[in-house]
Amino acid sequence: MLTGEDARPPIADERSCDTESMQSPLKEPSIANDPKSVKVNLTTGTGMEIEWKDGHRSSYTFAFLRDACPCALCEEERSKSGREPGEPPKLAPGALPMFKPAAKPVSAEGVGKYAIRFNWNDGHELGIYSWAFLRDVCPCAECRAERKRT
Repeated sequence: MLTGEDARPPIADERSCDTESMQSPLKEPSIANDPKSVKVNLTTGTGMEIEWKDGHRSSYTFAFLRDACPCALCEEERSKSGREPGEPPKLAPGALPMFKPAAKPVSAEGVGKYAIRFNWNDGHELGIYSWAFLRDVCPCAECRAERKRT
């Protein structure tokens, strides 16, 4: 629960939150890692949009965000399987695909001034998505091409 003078309300559906002063303590402060606005579309289930202070815009589907969860458990699973953040898990050889509801957050809330956390419909809620992490895993073609170059 957020309280106190610096508290920010939970990020709500179809609204932008004021992220002007949010910076990640996890990386060197950079204008590229600072969001100008954040919009989480909980009701429509379409995902999250971030406009960064440097003018870049990122759009994330909820499925991508769930598959990119930065928590220790998800990071460990991805490292063992060789998946990149946002890449869906591969089926085991010979396994039949099972029905799984689409990933969708039940709620979203700001974490300090540097991140967002989702409570997912599968019960997972451990990942804290810093602004720096979200910028690093931006799924747009320009950012994907840049990651391949480095």
